[in-house]
Amino acid sequence: MILARLAGIEMFATGGIGGVHRGFEASMDVSADLFELAHTQMIVVCSGPKVILDLPRTREALETMGVTLVGYRTDDMPAFWARHSGLAVDMRADSPQDIAAVARARAELGIGGSILVCNPVTPDLAIDIDVIEGWIASCIDDAPAGAAATPWLLAEIARRSGGRSLAANKQLIIDNAALAGAIAACL
Repeated sequence: MILARLAGIEMFATGGIGGVHRGFEASMDVSADLFELAHTQMIVVCSGPKVILDLPRTREALETMGVTLVGYRTDDMPAFWARHSGLAVDMRADSPQDIAAVARARAELGIGGSILVCNPVTPDLAIDIDVIEGWIASCIDDAPAGAAATPWLLAEIARRSGGRSLAANKQLIIDNAALAGAIAACL
């Protein structure tokens, strides 16, 4: 994000963001993504925080840090492979033009930080959050500590999903890049 901003790029697309990790009380593990979103003026299109995170705490951290959370055609924050987390977004936008208007208004008001646009994974590739939570609950105690935890959990979910999570991940990156391009065309 920093390099994109220095190059004058105002748009960034990714699969999912990092956030507050499960077991935060013991580890104090928070992804640097949250701090960058708070400090770098950018429109970031993603499919929400990775579902392996502590979603309520991640949502609260985004709010506390002043990151505007926009749901693209949804009122519910997506959670990467899951279309719904049960957590509300700050606002809903139903078109790239709506998101561009929010970006222009924030710029005119001098509001810093990022706009986080959350684009849910397509319904045909979505995995129910309760199913994912079951997989996480059954393997979280075996996960390594620290930076190795995220890739290990993602690989374990890919295994348990029979590759569905990987297929969803590939498509949501394509969809998020397409949405970012559509928003950029409206700026």
